[in-house]
Amino acid sequence: MKKTISILLALVLCVGILAGCGSKKAEEKTITVAASPTPHAEILKVAADVLAKDGWTLQVTEYADYVVPNNVVEDGEMDANYFQHQPYLDTFNKENGTHLVSVAAIHYEPFGIYPGTKSAIADLADGDKIAIPNDGSNRARALLLLEANGVLKLKEGVGMEATVLDITEKSVDVDVVEMEAAQIAGVRDSVALAVINGNYALNAGLNAGKDAIATEDAASVSAQTYANIVVVKEGNEKSEKAQALVKALTSQEVKDYINNTYSGAVVPIF
Repeated sequence: MKKTISILLALVLCVGILAGCGSKKAEEKTITVAASPTPHAEILKVAADVLAKDGWTLQVTEYADYVVPNNVVEDGEMDANYFQHQPYLDTFNKENGTHLVSVAAIHYEPFGIYPGTKSAIADLADGDKIAIPNDGSNRARALLLLEANGVLKLKEGVGMEATVLDITEKSVDVDVVEMEAAQIAGVRDSVALAVINGNYALNAGLNAGKDAIATEDAASVSAQTYANIVVVKEGNEKSEKAQALVKALTSQEVKDYINNTYSGAVVPIF
């Protein structure tokens, strides 16, 4: 009887060891990524299929905020995140003492000038209001887009530091109104034109490629600066997981998916 019990215990222990080994092996071939729901998590679903061909499993956790996705990568809970651009990452690292780095630029979500009470830039008249985001980086992108489309002129060289105080000339005497970026899509019926972030436009059912009067060019400083990036903790840039993830996200399959799905609202930059 004792011998039988000993054999059973040995078998249980052996099964436990084998299960542990299998679990560890599965973990080694699993890449965990924190992402925003749209479009990042959607794009990652396509990348998951690409990764699966090489034996990888991709686990994506969606977050609605822009803080936790960085914290879970910094803490080692997840391998990478995909939701932000470089200026935001730089500011986050500086303010929080984190050590996160970009390993690849994947796409940008073009700012668009959308119709409000006016359907074209040429229809603008003195006293019309144009809504733009009130936070630093988005404010500058909006002003540069308005400048590129002849609505106004900015001081030479201000670039991504531009504010309304840098406006030197206007095609007509419009009033540039700053407000929370998330609110702009909802006030289009009370302003002549609205400059809206790509993600907020998507959330409002707007498509930059179809609905906007004008959008950022892929070669513009704004698009290059604000490309959405894959981020890992410093030191993991050359890891097998990071390299596999980047390879999948910069594949032709992902590029085709972005182009065919978002019709210009999301643009691959690789």
